[in-house]
Amino acid sequence: MISWVRKPAPHRESTLPDKETILPAPPSGSATRAITLLAVAAFAVQAMVRVTDSLLPQIAADFSTTVGVASIVVTAYLLAHGSVQLVIGPIGDRFGKYLCLSIATAIAAMLVLACALAPSLSLLVAARFGSGLAAGWIVPFALAFVGDVIPYERRQQVIGTFLSGQILGQMFGQAAGGALGDYFGWRTVFLLLAGMIALATVGLFYELWRNPITHASRAPARKGAGFVADYIVVLRSPWSRALIALVFIEAVAMFGAFGYVGADLHARFGVSFTVVGLFVGFFAVGGLIYSMSVGRLVAHFGPAGLAAGGGVMLAVAYVILAVEQVVWLAPLAILCVGLGFYMLHNTLQTNATQMTPEARGTAVSIFSAALYLGQTAGAALGGLIFDRYTAVPVFLGAAVVLLASGLWFAREIKRRAG
Repeated sequence: MISWVRKPAPHRESTLPDKETILPAPPSGSATRAITLLAVAAFAVQAMVRVTDSLLPQIAADFSTTVGVASIVVTAYLLAHGSVQLVIGPIGDRFGKYLCLSIATAIAAMLVLACALAPSLSLLVAARFGSGLAAGWIVPFALAFVGDVIPYERRQQVIGTFLSGQILGQMFGQAAGGALGDYFGWRTVFLLLAGMIALATVGLFYELWRNPITHASRAPARKGAGFVADYIVVLRSPWSRALIALVFIEAVAMFGAFGYVGADLHARFGVSFTVVGLFVGFFAVGGLIYSMSVGRLVAHFGPAGLAAGGGVMLAVAYVILAVEQVVWLAPLAILCVGLGFYMLHNTLQTNATQMTPEARGTAVSIFSAALYLGQTAGAALGGLIFDRYTAVPVFLGAAVVLLASGLWFAREIKRRAG
């Protein structure tokens, strides 16, 4: 079992991507239990992100509209979830990340319940937008909290394990949206999600009450610190700007290509959408393989090796998807996309928690917002290329960009550590 309780041994500066500001140690308490509950909350949030994808036909039929019109419930949620992360960081740095995300989880539970009870499409859109605004606080502050209480040397392993909650949530959301929606209706799916989020809320507030480590805030008081000052602290650092730009580029390439894997398989090989859904699900399988083996991978390859290996694996997988002549190669390639992505992205996440420790909540929130904005830009760019030139140039372009990103990032990690 992984022990997540912070030990008093000092950091070795040479292992850090940058020299860490001297910050007070967090209070004593169980980091393991606190972070496990954060993973449960992340599970519920990630399930909520994608759950409406397969519910759109039912929602459209219930409100007597088209699927295209009903799809605004997806757009509204993603817009709110991504944009709110641009402004929440300083709040968590001031009032405590665990407290802020616990309150946000409680609000999200009420708004998801409102989704289940919405009598009209416009009210459903409003409830989805509101739930996106609330849910957008949870994962960035969870990652920042991990950065506060876990030493850098062990942080990638802990974050990698924490990711299992998000990955399982993604798998559950897609499955629940389809299977439970078919049997019990789309409103029942939202009722189930609201109950899950409410249970996570109870656990989080219990931790706040009983576990001293949840009150950790390693951001020291800074003269003249304020809302704008926190953004200046993050953005004046060249390394922070590089990581934010890199995660944006990664998201554009990764999701600008992955979003069209299913459409390409259906168009090129004529496979049914049911089979397409099963194939695309191998992405989550690759992520789970990473999450379950992250400790061994970090110990064997190190952060630089994981970043480079992730870039290489992504490039090879996307080349296979571009040139494959046999459809049964697709699940293996998609699994490699999932494994390679988490190898690269988890290393990026870990470095993001360390780029400005004195404004960690702000830094991770900007990083997370860049990820969502990159996904949006990538989907739009990929769509333009896909409609004109098929998916082949989309996949090959992603292979080149992700390979270059992984190799550059690995080189920078080595340079800064050495």
